[in-house]
Amino acid sequence: MQVAWKQVGAVVALLFTTSLSGTYAQSTPTTASTGDVTAALAAGAPARLNLLQCIEIAQQNNITVRQGQLTVANNDLLLHQSRLNLLPTTNFQANQGLNGGRSINPQSNGFVQQSIVSGSYQLNGAVTLYNGLVLRNTIKQNDLILQASQHELKATQNNISLTVAQNYLNVLTGTEQLSIAQRQSEVTRAQLDRTQRLVNAGSAPEANLFELRATLASNEVDIVTAQNTLDLAKVALLQAMNVPINQAFEVEPINVPDPGLDPYTATVQQLFDIAATNLPEVKGADMRVKSAALGVQVAKGALYPVLSLNGNLSSIYSSAANKQSIATGTTSQQITGFFMDANGAQQPVYSTVPNFNVSDVTYIDQLQNNFNRSASLFLRVPIFQGNLSRNRITTAKIQQQNAELTAQNTRLTLRQQIETAYTGMRAAANKFRATQVQVSSLEKAFQVAESRLNAGAINATDYSIAKTNLDRARASLVQAKYDYVFRTKILDYYQNKPLAFN
Repeated sequence: MQVAWKQVGAVVALLFTTSLSGTYAQSTPTTASTGDVTAALAAGAPARLNLLQCIEIAQQNNITVRQGQLTVANNDLLLHQSRLNLLPTTNFQANQGLNGGRSINPQSNGFVQQSIVSGSYQLNGAVTLYNGLVLRNTIKQNDLILQASQHELKATQNNISLTVAQNYLNVLTGTEQLSIAQRQSEVTRAQLDRTQRLVNAGSAPEANLFELRATLASNEVDIVTAQNTLDLAKVALLQAMNVPINQAFEVEPINVPDPGLDPYTATVQQLFDIAATNLPEVKGADMRVKSAALGVQVAKGALYPVLSLNGNLSSIYSSAANKQSIATGTTSQQITGFFMDANGAQQPVYSTVPNFNVSDVTYIDQLQNNFNRSASLFLRVPIFQGNLSRNRITTAKIQQQNAELTAQNTRLTLRQQIETAYTGMRAAANKFRATQVQVSSLEKAFQVAESRLNAGAINATDYSIAKTNLDRARASLVQAKYDYVFRTKILDYYQNKPLAFN
C-alpha cells in the first residue's frame, strides 16, 4: 500500500523520550534489545521487531546520521578551540650549535680561533588584549553553529524515522490485507463445500459449483498478490534500516483502535505556531541566522586596532666563555711603551702588574649571568589592506541574508506541509466515515445474498459479486483506518504531543 506520510517519522522520534507502555502491542512476553535484534539479523536468525527497534537500527546504520554526528563533534571541537584562543600563547625555543675554526664568541662577540659549543634558550608569551571583540564573537558564533548542527542532526534522524515508519506501516497494512484475503478464501471454501453437498443431494444446480470455484481461484490470486505486496514492503523496510534483505523477520502490530469521528480541534494556524517553536529544522535555521549575524560582527572586528602584550625570557651559553682572577703573591713586569733617558740611553719603562688565573664559566653560571627578560605592548592599526576587510564584511552580510531567506523558506515549507497534512487528515476522515457506512451496508447485503444462495433463490454469480464487493470494502476500510489514524498523529506531532494509540 502506498501511503504519503510526510511527518510520521518525526512523530515516532518522540518515542525516545516518552514511555512505550500502552503504545505498542507486544505479542511476546519480553522484547529483545536492539543490539540482540541486530545480532540476530546479522546471523540470519528470525527476529521480531517493533517500530522503535526498527528506527534505532536504521539510525545506527544510516550513513547520513553518522556524518551528522561527526559534524556535531567537529563543531564542538571548534567551539572548544575558540574558547582556548582567549588564553595566552607561549613558545619555548632552544638552539644548540658547534662551530670550528674562526668563530664569534656569542658571549663577547669577539673573534676567536677555537671550536665553540654554544646554546641559546628563549621563552615567549603573548596575549591579545583587544582585537575588536573578534575572539568573543567567534565563541558566540561557534556556539550557535554547534546548536544548529545538533538541531539539524535531529531533523535528519526524524527523516530517517519517517522512512522507517512509512515502510513499517506498509508492512502492517500488507499483513492485514493478507489476513483479509486468507479469510475471504476460507469463507469461499466453506461455501464451496456446502454447495458441493447440496449439488450431491440434488438441491442446487451444478453451475453454482463452477461459479464458486472461480471465486475461490480469484481469492487465491488475491492471496498471492497480498503476499507479494507484503514481501516487497518487508524488503523496503529492511533497506530503510540498511540491512540485507535475506533476513527472516516479523513486525509487531500496533494497537490502533477505531478512531473517533469527532473533528480535529486545532486549526492550521495553531498547528503552525506550535510547530514553528518546536521542530528542530526550524530551530536549526534560526540558529544559522543568529550565527550569520555574529559573522558580520566578526568581520567588522578586522577594522579595529589589535593590542597585545608580549613577554620574553632568554639566556645564552658558550664554551668559549671564561673569567680571570688575580693570582695571589705573583707579579710580572710588562713594558708600558714609554722610555726614559738613563746616562744618555733610552731605556724602556716597565710596570709591575699582578698575574691572572683564567678559568671556564660553568653552564649554570652562564645561564644566570646572561638571563634577560622583557615585556612589550604591541599595537597594530589597520589602515589600508586592499579593501579586504570591507569585502569580508559584505560577504558576511550576504551570508546573513541567505540564512534569513533559508529560515523563511523553512517556515514556508513547514506551513505548506501542515496545510497538506491537515487537508489530508480531513480527506482521510471523510473516506473512513464513508467506508464504514459502505462496509456496514455491504455486510448486510452479503448476509442476505448468502441466505438466498443457501435457499436457492439466487445463483452463485450474484453471491460472488456480493462477496467480492464486501471483500474490497473491508480492505479499503483497513487502509482508510490506518490512513486516518496516522494523519491525526502527524498533526499531534506538530503540537508536540507524544505518540499514543489508546
